[in-house]
Amino acid sequence: MTLAFRSNGAFAEGVDARVKLLFQTIFALAALAHTTPLGLAILTGVVAVVLLGSSTSPLWVLREFRYVFPFLLGGPAFAALTLGPPWVVPADAVAPALASYRVVLVLCVSAAFVRTTPVRESRAAVQWLLPGRVGQFLGMGVAFVFRFLPVLQSDLRAIRDAMAARLGTERSLVERMELVGSAGLARAFDRADTFSLALRARCFAWNPTLPRLAISRRDLPVFLMTISLLAWTFV
Repeated sequence: MTLAFRSNGAFAEGVDARVKLLFQTIFALAALAHTTPLGLAILTGVVAVVLLGSSTSPLWVLREFRYVFPFLLGGPAFAALTLGPPWVVPADAVAPALASYRVVLVLCVSAAFVRTTPVRESRAAVQWLLPGRVGQFLGMGVAFVFRFLPVLQSDLRAIRDAMAARLGTERSLVERMELVGSAGLARAFDRADTFSLALRARCFAWNPTLPRLAISRRDLPVFLMTISLLAWTFV
């Protein structure tokens, strides 16, 4: 499974994309405003509600973003190191560790949004938020990334599986990274050429007919959570 929209009847699928986008923004602001362990614990509870409402497993989210973890773990590890005795100061890693955990929480909410929102609705929400040519450009970019990224992930997974089937796992880590990287880049350029040809063949339009967005009763709980987070952010 890749990080893309997959309908499974979750509650969040019926929520308006604009409300979900607003909630995501306010949640990020709250995560920036409350960096204490208590604040992050409260935000963890909010994330649990979000993942439950979107029928998304936290393990799946962590697996999708596993390539980010070396950077998130590397920051606190380097912060704890010193150039002299005692060489390691664990207290210096606390603040970077809390910051890394905050990023994980924001990634969980973003994954729930992508998981429960069709690409066309995401584009419609962006273009509603930013009318005019700027909104069209950003909406088009969001749609392209959401469609292109899962394809690239699938290609990289196929390359790794093919390499493993040919005993490529017995090579060194550097060789494997070079092989996967070079093959992945070649596949990405091929995909980009095909994508460009498809856009020309289908007469790409800057202003296609997008789905109509509408607020419903299902948006009320998310809207209340957004207002609560906004009020808590400025407390």
